[in-house]
Amino acid sequence: MTLRRRLYLAGLAAVLAGPVLAQTVDIRISGADADDLRPRLENASLTASLPAQEDVAAQDYVAAARADYQRILTGLYGAGYYGGTISIQIDGREASGIQPLDAPRNINSIIISVTPGPQFTFGTAQVGPLPDGALPPDRFASGEVASAAVIQDAARSAVTSWREAGYALAAPSGQQITANHPASELDATVTIAPGAQLRFGQTTITGNEAVRTERVAEIAGVPEGRVFSPYELTRVQTRLRRTGTFRSVAIIEPDVAGPNATLPLEIQVVEEAPRRIGFGAEYSTLDGATLSAFWLHRNLLGGAERFRVEGEASGIAGGTGGIDYRVGLSFGRPATIHPEVDLLATATLQRLDEPDYLLDQFSVDVGLTQYRTERLTYGAGIGFVTAREETPQRTREYTLVTIPITGEYDYRDDPLNPNSGFYVNLDIRPFFGLEGAENGARLFADSRFYRSFGTDDRVTLAARFQLGSILSASASSAPADYLFYAGGGGTVRGQSYQALGIELEQDFGNGPVTVRTGGTSFAGAQLEARVDVTQSIGVVGFYDIGVVSDQEFPTGDDEFVSGAGFGLRYNTGIGPIRFDVATPANGDDVGERVEFYIGIGQSF
Repeated sequence: MTLRRRLYLAGLAAVLAGPVLAQTVDIRISGADADDLRPRLENASLTASLPAQEDVAAQDYVAAARADYQRILTGLYGAGYYGGTISIQIDGREASGIQPLDAPRNINSIIISVTPGPQFTFGTAQVGPLPDGALPPDRFASGEVASAAVIQDAARSAVTSWREAGYALAAPSGQQITANHPASELDATVTIAPGAQLRFGQTTITGNEAVRTERVAEIAGVPEGRVFSPYELTRVQTRLRRTGTFRSVAIIEPDVAGPNATLPLEIQVVEEAPRRIGFGAEYSTLDGATLSAFWLHRNLLGGAERFRVEGEASGIAGGTGGIDYRVGLSFGRPATIHPEVDLLATATLQRLDEPDYLLDQFSVDVGLTQYRTERLTYGAGIGFVTAREETPQRTREYTLVTIPITGEYDYRDDPLNPNSGFYVNLDIRPFFGLEGAENGARLFADSRFYRSFGTDDRVTLAARFQLGSILSASASSAPADYLFYAGGGGTVRGQSYQALGIELEQDFGNGPVTVRTGGTSFAGAQLEARVDVTQSIGVVGFYDIGVVSDQEFPTGDDEFVSGAGFGLRYNTGIGPIRFDVATPANGDDVGERVEFYIGIGQSF
């Protein structure tokens, strides 16, 4: 038969079969374990998924039913049933005897009958050899349910243990599986060939076009000559991806060892477009609108250096003073001194038109950031600040040298929409007055905790605690933007922006005056209950509280403000869109004033 004739007959059969006019798919499972098996077998069956689809032809049902024998059998093996029988009848005919091109024009019913038989347990369960201290999974033991997946897990676990010990080419070399049907037992023995312990060998870089090969190698930081470690491979990928310069990173391991018991590697990278432009907008009825934009170059000098120019205007049409402006430049160089150390230099020119002061400031910071683990980051640097600060009572100029020290531990499952874990950030900034200011230090700690529960973890409790302090400097001598206020987004929603500060009596040379300013310490808490109504929509209830003091740390006698409200969340691919409505929870205007806040991402 010619190819043309075969194609003609196949097309004719498809036309004659046409769409199925009516059908039901019924899965019948016998035995006491039917209810436990049903979800597993329904998920395994292709046929069971077809009625929900449109324009399904008869051949599709026949093909799916013929494939289901193996798929359902695999599902039974996965649950420890090795003596089962399967019958799939299409309008009374066994599906295995129907060819797809011989499919009937219409199908009325498909009955999948499964008799699982007894559930097997392990008789003998052995995997090895294993490196010192390694153990097989607990479920791979005599008397446990003999799931095929458990045997696979035991083999993978053994290979992983050998690889973690430096045996990069470890692999299963054989298996012996025997089903003892009278005893309903499965004897399973898996043999592992660990091979030789290897060291990292020569690394080859491919796929890079604009980034220099030697710089890719420096950033990757493969420790050539050291004993092989899968963890090191993970760190290599993390370091390259962290730069933001590469769209994808793949590490290719060979199937055979290299010379002198080494493992040569090939790192394949695909570069991102070098330039990027971004815009942002946020609005609060109290703070007004915030507009921001940036231009980014991901590979400024050919070594994955990041150069960013950004600008922001905030407080537009708001009730928080005037409009604030900020223009910033930043330069980041990965793998400086060490593959896990990045250099970051920033320069910022800004004007802050706040209710209590007007500040024009220029600052420069240069620092190093150490990525200790994937979750722990810390850094230190040196900075220079010069500013002009104007208040109703005085105008002063000052110059500072700062030593910013930061630490961050991020154990959240998702930074934009966390459901579990915690986050801790610590910022310590000693400052030394060269002119117009005293010496001191600013401390600020921010911690966040998340826990989910309920069906599909649809309820999340979130808590944020903040603590700040100015040491060895008074409120009148410390830089105004280092002081602490409470009120507004980020501290206490519902309260006016910087609603809570402190009042001091000061003498600037013309007699004592009462000055309103920020405090030298702050403590705050934000508590939220987040509930997912659907996969896309969620609701939030929250309560915020904050206290400001003129001491180095707040006390129970200091004044506080609080706010409460509710919000909506709409989940998108880049994080939830946030809409919060809040009102003061203490003071004279409880429930009388309402503020709302719009942004992207959870409030914390």
